[in-house]
Amino acid sequence: MPVVTVQTVGGISNEKKEELMDRITQAMKEVLGKNPEATHVIIEEVPAENWGIRGKTVAAIRSGK
Repeated sequence: MPVVTVQTVGGISNEKKEELMDRITQAMKEVLGKNPEATHVIIEEVPAENWGIRGKTVAAIRSGK
């Protein structure tokens, strides 16, 4: 039972999450031969205020601060 966890800043639509889960599941099948029925994909959305890049939060970067 493979488990793939994706961490990203929040704000992704449900449609995009489903597309991402489908593509990851297909990649696991094609590259590693894993059974799609047993493949689990978890998307962990982190608030922009809790994710930092270059010493700033993503929220601050997005707001131009």
